[in-house]
Amino acid sequence: MRLRASALRLLDELGLARQFDELPHRLIDSARMQVPGVPIDIDFGRIPGAHKHVALVPQWDFLEMLAAAAEAEPSFRLLRSSEVVGLIRQKDRVVLSRRRRQTHEMRAALTVACDCRSSTLRAATGLVPHGFGAPMDVWWFRVPRRTDDPPGLAGVLGTGPATITIDRGDYCQIAYVIPKGSDTEMRAQGIDALHRKLVTMVPWLADRVDASKSFDDVKLLDVQLNRLRRWYCDGLLCIGDATHAMSPVGGVGINLAVADAVAAARILAGPLRTGRPSRWQLARVQVRRWIPTAILQALQRMIHAKVIAAAVADEVVDDKPSSRLQRVARTPLLRRLAGYLVAIGPLSERAPKYARR
Repeated sequence: MRLRASALRLLDELGLARQFDELPHRLIDSARMQVPGVPIDIDFGRIPGAHKHVALVPQWDFLEMLAAAAEAEPSFRLLRSSEVVGLIRQKDRVVLSRRRRQTHEMRAALTVACDCRSSTLRAATGLVPHGFGAPMDVWWFRVPRRTDDPPGLAGVLGTGPATITIDRGDYCQIAYVIPKGSDTEMRAQGIDALHRKLVTMVPWLADRVDASKSFDDVKLLDVQLNRLRRWYCDGLLCIGDATHAMSPVGGVGINLAVADAVAAARILAGPLRTGRPSRWQLARVQVRRWIPTAILQALQRMIHAKVIAAAVADEVVDDKPSSRLQRVARTPLLRRLAGYLVAIGPLSERAPKYARR
């Protein structure tokens, strides 16, 4: 998972910087995108704050670190090997969530749905996100990395396939962009076809691209881009992917989810201490987080339409995208703005005072 500089700042404020430093992670201080005739270099060194980079960290390790820190709080309880399978309503208010394995009902003043983009909790309330569509899906796989390989994050977009290589230390994680819904058809061409296309785009992988022996090593990400019109109902609040599924463009999804959680904690801590949050108080969370979500999704939709769609369709739609990208590539201020949006994002959140260490 990719943590932006704003998320790393939150860890500092929560007193978790030392614990994070002990995790295996990789710091990325630059990104390079190669669009036909337009190399775009993004340097995070000019963004404000102590963290002038983004961090790549194994998701499991990061979640275990957060769980260990939360267990020090007297009111925290984590139920492992459990799955929410539904909601029980009482007088039009969600009051119970239920988990599998051991039949168990949990009463809560507030249930927070942060159970991914196919949220069971969201579906049980009848809340349906509005989809914006996406022209692509993504294959994820890895190849060995050498010390003289290009560092950081690099992308190559042309006509046809597009690929991004992510420096993970001892291996490169590859994001290979394919046309939406073409997974079955392209897998039928065989793994060698993927190897050939990848080497065409990233020649320095030629001597190890066959590390992916078969399509069993290639995982499909069904790209979705959507957002709920209303994020809450009595007794339930949706945040993260349960509210807004993000495209992998820019790697902002996990960071938006973290910011949603911080805003919800700051706004709802007081009401939860004294009783149940009202619908108006839940609405405050949506008001706070709607603007940055809408801004980033609008940018992703523009990139989908102007860059990705042309690439995966194996054609050039018009020359406007190139002129716009050239303007970004040649203008230092626009490059710094791009770095800020990737590494910090609009309307970033700070830890509430009661949580700072």
